[in-house]
Parts: sequence; structure tokens; C-alpha cells
Amino acid sequence: MALPDTSNSDSHAVRLGFDNTYSRLPERFYARVNPTPVATPRLVKLNLELARSLELDPDALASEQGVQILAGNRVADGSEPLALAYAGHQFGYFVPQLGDGRANLLGEVMGRDGVRYDIQLKGSGPTPFSRRGDGRAALGPVLREYIVSEAMAALGVPTTRALAAVTTGEQVFRETVLPGAVLTRVAASHLRVGTFQYFAAQGDTEGIRRLADYAIARHYPEAAGKKRPYRALLDGVIARQAHLVAQWMLFGFIHGVMNTDNTAISGETIDYGPCAFMEAYEPDKVFSSIDHQGRYAYSNQPRAALWNLTRLAETLLPILEFEEGSESTAIASANQALAAFDSTFAAARASGLRRKLGLFTERHGDAALVEDLLQRMATNGADFTLTLRRLCDAVAGSQGDEEVRNQFADAGAYDLWAFEWRRRLEEEPVSAEARATAMRLVNPAYIPRNHVVEAALDAAVELRDFQPFEDLLKIVSRPYQERPGLERYVTPASPEECVRQTFCGT
Repeated sequence: MALPDTSNSDSHAVRLGFDNTYSRLPERFYARVNPTPVATPRLVKLNLELARSLELDPDALASEQGVQILAGNRVADGSEPLALAYAGHQFGYFVPQLGDGRANLLGEVMGRDGVRYDIQLKGSGPTPFSRRGDGRAALGPVLREYIVSEAMAALGVPTTRALAAVTTGEQVFRETVLPGAVLTRVAASHLRVGTFQYFAAQGDTEGIRRLADYAIARHYPEAAGKKRPYRALLDGVIARQAHLVAQWMLFGFIHGVMNTDNTAISGETIDYGPCAFMEAYEPDKVFSSIDHQGRYAYSNQPRAALWNLTRLAETLLPILEFEEGSESTAIASANQALAAFDSTFAAARASGLRRKLGLFTERHGDAALVEDLLQRMATNGADFTLTLRRLCDAVAGSQGDEEVRNQFADAGAYDLWAFEWRRRLEEEPVSAEARATAMRLVNPAYIPRNHVVEAALDAAVELRDFQPFEDLLKIVSRPYQERPGLERYVTPASPEECVRQTFCGT
């Protein structure tokens, strides 16, 4: 598949309607820097549905002028490109200055839903935060983020989105020479735990206060009317992160690099580097090539999130002290907020798992039933996604059991569990058809399986064939609707196809 030609003259003016609130914060919050132009930008993919939801004209974005903006060759009217300042703990080690080393926040737009969104270029050239990097991105990681972030959105998980991907006509040099690309990313904002850490590391309490006020106004307006708005902000971020990580766990998603600079204040999934979806259920599964100690393994993700949130609470202590009246009461208040994480996460996970098993009510013994299934899946190498999807068929009766049994090395392990499961289902007056329909709305048929993603990226990078990327994107954009002829996208990897490591996209 050839790349679209963007050499035709413009027929649509590009009006993005930026209103840049972040640029009105003090200049120590960012660096003003324009994207670095590229040689010959070509549009790979434009997210038409997302563009329309942002009140943007897809035809204008796909025009020559639009592609020049999406590549960083042209600054749109109203844009005030910024590279945001932030710090972060990376695998537990604190770096006091990170920042957008290869990204530019072009501006903010209002979506049809009345929500403000950032539009950011990723891979758009060096900034004052690049730390001797080239500021560029390779095509493979750009397409990976496009696929996985759009899959997450379709699954219903809060996430940044991909608006567009363009190739640059230039090469980037990593372990090998790779084609360059730029991703246009859309986010509720790019505020991170690391953004607060940046100001805390400098002892800049006023900066923390300004940032907290901005976060409240943008993401937690209900906190503004509280007696203790900064405590309410902390409560809100903790709750959203607990629900977010619970959703990751429910889909077998492993972020891979849960550093504090990759923890969004908005509660969105952000920065898809060495991420992956599990196939065989392994609680301690790690895919990231740089996570040598398993810090961000699947089962460790709730613990990692709480650790990151504790770092956020530490940065807020000076302004919590102002609210609470003393340092000791501020610390107590922060600890009280953090103590809610475990119960919030556990409740969200348990509720989600009940829905996945077709349980409409909460009963004593449900948790044990769920954990028994997961333990049997782990022992027998059962595919996480496929086992739960096939349970949607088995719920109607034992005739649907065979496809579930096929996921287990020892089919008897499933049969023993299924007997208890069906006893539990009988306690609810719900028809098998209604139960199966409800289960199919929460158990996807399609996820971006690692071997299929890698095949699509290899075709794009090595052969300049973007059709596998297009095909996969269409499939994961409708994850709950099983369609005939797509068995390849449902089937787990064969031993020779298995992807054991994923890599950062820097």
C-alpha cells in the first residue's frame, strides 16, 4: 500500500481554534519552542472520527497545509508550541528534570463533549529538555502507539488518542537506521505526577500551588468548592488511577514503564512504550526489555500506581499544610487519602471480574470463585482474553464448554471450576441469552495481540506496506463484535510467533 500523496494544493483552510490555557501559566512551566521541520512529510493515517469529535475538519487536516502542520513544518494560526517541564522517578530513581524532549504541545481545543483537549506532536524535534537526544521518533513506535491507544479507547479504557501519523522522509538512528515519523497525540492534558515533582524538587511551593489550581480547574472542578480543595484534588487523582489500573488488569494490559512521569493527573493511560497485552495468563508477566527486576510486571501494577501516588502526595504536602494547619495534620491527611487506593482498586477490579463472569449481583464467595479461575488459568497456560470470551458461549450450557477447555492444558481443571460457576449462576434470575449478551460487552474478542502488532509494524517499516496496520486498526477499533474470517486476530501466537520482549520508542 502506497502512502497518500499530499502534494495537491489546499482546498480547505486549516482552522484548529486553539485556546492555550497552559501557555498563560508562568514561563518556568515550559519552554517556548517550535517543532523542527522535516524533509518530505506524508500522511500515513488520519483519525477521522476523532477529528470530527474535536470539531476539526478532516479534509483540511489531510490537505497539504494540514499535513505540514501535523509534521511540524508549519505552525498553525493560534498555536503557541510548548515543551512542558517535568521531572520523574524512572524505575525508582529520581531525575529532577526530564520534560518534553521530543514533543510539542501545539495548543488546546474544545471537543464536542465540552472537554478541553491537548494536541501534541510527538517526534517533532529537539527541545531544551532533549538531553542530547535528536527529538525524533521512529515509524514503528509511532504506529504501535496509534494501534494500542486506539484499541484502549475502543475497549473503554481512559487513554490518550492518536489523531494522525505522518512519515518525515528522514531517518532516525537507533540500534539501526529507521524511517522517521511524527505522531499527533490528543490528551485531556499532559499534566503528570512528574510535573508536580519538578516544582517540588526546586522547593517552588508557589509553582506547586499554581499547578494544583490549574489541575483542579481543568480536571477536578468539583474540588474547587470543597473546604479543602487540594485534599480533594489528591482524592480525585487517587480514585481515577485506582479505576484506571483496575481496567488495565481486567484486559490483561501491561503498561511496562509506570514511571511517575508516565502517570497522568487526568487518569488517562499515557505513553505507550514497551506495553503489551498478555496472552497466556501469567500474573508476574513482564514484556519490557528494560524492566529487569519486574518492577512493572502485570501483578505489580497496582503497587506501582500507589507508589507513584505517594510521590504526588509528598509534593502536595506544603499546600496541604496550608489547608490543614500543620505539617503533622497534612501528613495524616495525605496518608488517609492514600489509604483509600487499595479498597477503591479492589472494588473496581472485583466488580469488573464479576461482570466478566456474568454475575449481576455480589454474593459471598464470588471473590474466591474468581481467584480460583485465575489460578487455574495461570497453572494451565490459558489465554486470558480468549478464555473469558469463550465463557460467553459456555454460559448458555455445557455445550459451549469445549472451546474453553481447549485453553487449559488440563481440561479437567476447567470442568471442576465450571461446576461451581454454574451453581453460582443459578442464584440469579437472568436468562442465559441476556447473560451472554452482557458478557460479550465486557469480554473483547479482539485485542492487539503482540505478534500481530509486530507483523503489522514490520510490514510498514521494512516494506512500506501499511495495509496490515490498517487492517489491524479496523479490527481492534471494534473489539467486542466478533466477525467471521478474522480468526488470525483471535488466535494466540504460535511458539515461533511469540513476542517475549517489547521496547521503548525513544
